Order: sequence, then structure tokens, then C-alpha cells
Amino acid sequence: MKITEAKVIVCCPGRNFVTLKIMTDEGVYGVGDATLNGREKAVVSFLEDYLCPSLIGRDPSQIEDIWQFFYRGAYWRRGPVGMTAIAAIDTALWDIKGKVAGMPLYQLLGGRSRDKIMVYSHANGNDIDTTLAEVAKSVDKGYKAVRVQCGIPGVASTYGVSKGGKSYEPADADLPTESVWSTEKYLNHVPKLFEAVRNEFGEDLHILHDVHHRLTPIEAARLGKEVEQYHLFWLEDCVPAENQDAWKLIRQHTTTPLAVGEVFNSIHDCRELIQNQLIDYIRSTVVHAGGITQLRRIADLAALYHVRTGFHGATDLSPICMGTALHFDYWVPNFGIQEHMAHSEEMMAVFSTSYEFKDGYFTPGETPGHGVDIDEALAAQYPYKRACLPVNRLEDGTLWNW
Repeated sequence: MKITEAKVIVCCPGRNFVTLKIMTDEGVYGVGDATLNGREKAVVSFLEDYLCPSLIGRDPSQIEDIWQFFYRGAYWRRGPVGMTAIAAIDTALWDIKGKVAGMPLYQLLGGRSRDKIMVYSHANGNDIDTTLAEVAKSVDKGYKAVRVQCGIPGVASTYGVSKGGKSYEPADADLPTESVWSTEKYLNHVPKLFEAVRNEFGEDLHILHDVHHRLTPIEAARLGKEVEQYHLFWLEDCVPAENQDAWKLIRQHTTTPLAVGEVFNSIHDCRELIQNQLIDYIRSTVVHAGGITQLRRIADLAALYHVRTGFHGATDLSPICMGTALHFDYWVPNFGIQEHMAHSEEMMAVFSTSYEFKDGYFTPGETPGHGVDIDEALAAQYPYKRACLPVNRLEDGTLWNW
């Protein structure tokens, strides 16, 4: 079997998705997610101009060698654009391998390690009361874990909080919008949210929260310590992770579990965090961390240090990434939880899936490969629309982490 064609499909059924389709001379094809939110066209160019031409004529079963060819063979390694492109290729090749074998992806990885996959939903509101109402909706749907975010008094807009009752989509404008952020107002208010959730829903509900890189280490330590009494499942991305030593300070002050990694592109981004046991959950994604081939190495390293997986699963990842992640979740021994933001009906019409949700848990299905496909004709009806993520400024105008 040889690869005969590799093409990139860009569509926007409510938001932009980039899909790579790899075809073979035996009629078997595989698809991979290549979406990089707000930078989609950069990955498209990298695939079309540099990587796809080198795929033609190769044996698609040689996944490891192809991965190494594109990673080691490039002098300019790593980075979000390059690793997203490699991930798309890797995912599509695993899809082909599963179809050829007549087996679902999780069986190729070694078989399932659990019966079902716990996922968490998102609940947000402009204030605590509206957030509680959204949490109740998730609980009614069967979710056992919910990420909670709410508006902050005196702050016009806050990460994770939707506008006008619509589903939250951070890439909200053709060019980046600017938000104003106050760490002080946030730190003084957000513990009240967790108190309210516990009072309303008791101790059995798993509570998660995303800080979105906005604190300094000592500020994150303060927050982690103050919310210990509410037993969060995790506190996510409390500081930027470029300085991995910064997490030592946070760890010294709190027993609140820490999660990080959705922006990581390689095992080197999280190696010290894992080896020094500074985090409890690694959130790297199939699409941004080099695909199944590298994600498996990250998970194996994490298992040695009691770190569990908690993969990113927002709607800026296509259903292809979600389906692939669920197969990985089914297999990986050190599974923790899987994020789930439901794609819209418009999005799900473009992508067919075999995964199923019931009472707070997913199963990936038994379709050979990862079980997700794209309707190219329907995708063509949704042309690309540039959409950028916002930027943040402090109240004095200083540019800050969004």
C-alpha cells in the first residue's frame, strides 16, 4: 500500500476546522485534525507546501518512521504550527492502520483499560446564580464533573463566559479584540463561586476551574490554598508554564490538584513538571502535541510520576480530535478525565462520529480506525472565516496573558 494523495480541507461550520485526508492506492483513507485556533492558515500552508508532498509514495503503515521523518528531519523542530501538522498526519495514518486491520484504534493501542470514559462539561454565567443554573443543566444531563466559570464584578468580560446566551467561542472577531483584566477582583470573587457550587450540589460533584494562565505563582498559590476546602478536581493553567520552576512555589503552598498542558507541543514542554511531580494532570491534546505517537510517550512518562491525563476537548478541536482522544482515553492506563464541549448540530453534520455519551461518560465506538469522517461536499458549503483569539490588558493598560 502506498500514499497517493494528501489534501487539506478547510471549513467553517460555526467555527474554523482544518482536516487532513490521506488517500492510498488501495482505496483506504484516513483523516486527521489539523486545527490551530486563530492560526489555521499557518498549518494549512505548512502541510500543503512542505509536508504533504513528502508523503506521496510512502507506506502508510510506517507511522513511526514517518513521524520521525517530519520531526527529526526538520531543523526547525516543535512549535504549535509544526506539531499540529505532524499530529494531523499521525492521526490520519493511525486511522488508516485501524481500517486496514479492521479494528478500532483503542485495540491497536493495546485494548481498553476501562469500561467508560468520564468527561466534564462547561458551565458559565455572568454571575454566580446564572452559573449555578448552568451547572444544574449539566447535572441533569448526567455529567459527574463540571468546569465552572463566572463573570467577575467590575470586569466587563471574562474568559470562559459566553455572551448573549450563545455557546462560548473565544475566537470572536476578524482581528483580536481587547479585554480588560483585574487579578485582584478575580481572586476576591472566584472562591465565592466554588462555595456556592458546593452548597448547591454537595460534595459528590467534581468541580474544575480554568484560570487561563492569568496569575503569578504566588497569586496562584494563594488561590489554591483558599479553595482547598471546596475540594476542586483541579485548578487548570493557573500560571503560564514557560518557567516550569514557577510551579514549585505553587506546589509548596497548596494541595489543590493542578492541571496544565493544552498549549504544550512536545514532551519537553512538560518533562520537568512531570518528573518533579509539580502537576497532577497533563492536558496535552492529540492535535497539538504531535498526535497519538508522541502523546503515548507523554502519557507513559506521566504514569511513572502519578500524573494522570485530562485532555483538552474544547470546540476549537474538531470531532476528529475528540474521537481520537476517546480511543486514547479508553486505552491509557493513567487516565484522569476528558474535557467535553459539545459541538453544534451544524458542526456534527459535517463530521460523522461513532462515539456515544451516556450519563456523564463516553465510549468511542467499535468502528475501525478512530471512527470519525468528514463530509467534503457539505464542508465546502462553509468557507473559511478568519477569527482571532482576544488579548488581555490590565486595568492600567499593561498587556497581560489572555
